[in-house]
Amino acid sequence: MRYTVVLLVCTLLAAMVIMPANQAMAVPSIETNAKASALIDVASGRILYSSNGDTPMRIASLTKIMTAIVAIEHGNLDDMVKTPKRAVGKEGSSIYLQLGEEMTLHNMLYGLMLRSGNDAATAIAEHVGGSEEGFVHLMNEKAALLGLANSSYKNPHGLDEEGHYSSANDLAKLTAYAIKNEYFAEIVRTKVKQVPNPHDSWNYAWKNKNKMLTLYEGADGVKTGYTKKSFRCLVSSATRAGQQLAAVTINDGDDWNDHSQMLDWGFQYYPLQTIASQGEAVAGYPYELGGTFRYPLEENERDSIRTKLTLADPSSMGYALGERGLLEFEMGGHTIGSVPVYEPGDIRLRSRK
Repeated sequence: MRYTVVLLVCTLLAAMVIMPANQAMAVPSIETNAKASALIDVASGRILYSSNGDTPMRIASLTKIMTAIVAIEHGNLDDMVKTPKRAVGKEGSSIYLQLGEEMTLHNMLYGLMLRSGNDAATAIAEHVGGSEEGFVHLMNEKAALLGLANSSYKNPHGLDEEGHYSSANDLAKLTAYAIKNEYFAEIVRTKVKQVPNPHDSWNYAWKNKNKMLTLYEGADGVKTGYTKKSFRCLVSSATRAGQQLAAVTINDGDDWNDHSQMLDWGFQYYPLQTIASQGEAVAGYPYELGGTFRYPLEENERDSIRTKLTLADPSSMGYALGERGLLEFEMGGHTIGSVPVYEPGDIRLRSRK
């Protein structure tokens, strides 16, 4: 879509109340016991905290976050997955699949994420990717598409292997992407899952290894991990007051407490704030905002946001569909979001409310 650019240098919205800098509460520093850590706001993708966040490291079963989202996006959840020989007796954590045992891909994903089944990871990979190697190709392809520059996958389960790594920041970005998928989100927030058992009269009952689901108010994911070389790894997520955060730690001996501290810190000092609301007038132009823009901010950042209006080319398809431009929000020289603008009373604007 082609646009004509018009700069609006303004102090954002007249209704915005800005606290004087000398009265703004400084955000305290935070530390963890992890070798690397990160905290991200899921909706905006803003990384709120990072320590050694871009350092490639072994990530154990945090690998399965990528395994799950690739399987969901490339597979059919109703497909029956037949357990191959390569999956049976896979070392490490397991859901104890037997050779030839069949289970829907959807149910097997619960075994993957709740019990961290390495046998499930292998079975899923061969079913969805045609082979484990084919599936790993899809994993790395997805990492590239998401811009995960410090990630490289060699297997779908996370057992230690040279060249298999990711970083805290990459895992935060991946989680923010994956948890927006309704199937992924439902799986990782499940505390206990019952699945049909073809070998006995009783069902499998898989309890989620992620203790954050019971330890932390509002917790809704995501994945634990451990190997002798990576040590304890954890990605957790939680939602409060409509804001969802995800925390990552790699090689952390006190991860449950560290995650509680990180999430509390994020919710307290970087709350999701409404910067502009749908239907508000654009200063100096006969247009209204076609959506609401929210962003996580500390108190003394509000006055640093600027806006830029880019007008739509009258010959463009967007213009024909009612859009009159795009209002972009900038902070620190970077675009942090945008909202389309419409003429007042446009039926398409009203339909978005």
